[in-house]
Amino acid sequence: MDEHDRVRLARLVLSLRSRGVFDPAILSAIEQCPRKIFAAAEDRIRAFDDRPLAIECGQTATASSTIGRILQHLKIGPDQRVLDIGTGSGFAAAVMARIARQVFTVERYRGLVDLALGRFMALRLGNLEAAFGDGLEGWADQAPFDRIHVAGSAPRIPDALLSQLAPEGVLVMPVGEPGTVQQLQRVVRRRDGFHAEVLGAVRFVPLVPGRALVM
Repeated sequence: MDEHDRVRLARLVLSLRSRGVFDPAILSAIEQCPRKIFAAAEDRIRAFDDRPLAIECGQTATASSTIGRILQHLKIGPDQRVLDIGTGSGFAAAVMARIARQVFTVERYRGLVDLALGRFMALRLGNLEAAFGDGLEGWADQAPFDRIHVAGSAPRIPDALLSQLAPEGVLVMPVGEPGTVQQLQRVVRRRDGFHAEVLGAVRFVPLVPGRALVM
């Protein structure tokens, strides 16, 4: 990064603090993952703004403060294995990989997977694996996971994701119908079952089943 980008990054971190992102591990991870490399070429000038960004395949990346607050609810630790549903630009997965032991991320657009893998390599994130697949099915071959982050909404939490959650594991996901205000839910797997709590209102794009035909 040049000096101008460093100043903009510092301003972004201040903005995140003002919007409720206080965890030092998350803020440090965001500082180590320059959002500029995760934005589409036409939107890189706004990469350090705390706002959604246009990315490839006609998709949109979530604002940094929203990602930060969700990761605070997940409470990711350094010894944990994390499943990330909806790779998108790869930014959230990269931030989590700076904190967790290992991150597995699933994306339905092959083009986004390929771009994200290149970004992970550029950042030398060797503890990150990405797959082209149906996020609603999770990543059964690598389960169970201590944490599951879902960057898309559904009317209910898929059983496949709940089944891949480790004992005492935590899942955070927006739940609600498409086009409506959704509830961000936090689910913990206890010995006696799954315990859910509502964290607040959010708006996310819906998860779409299957793999995208457009690469």
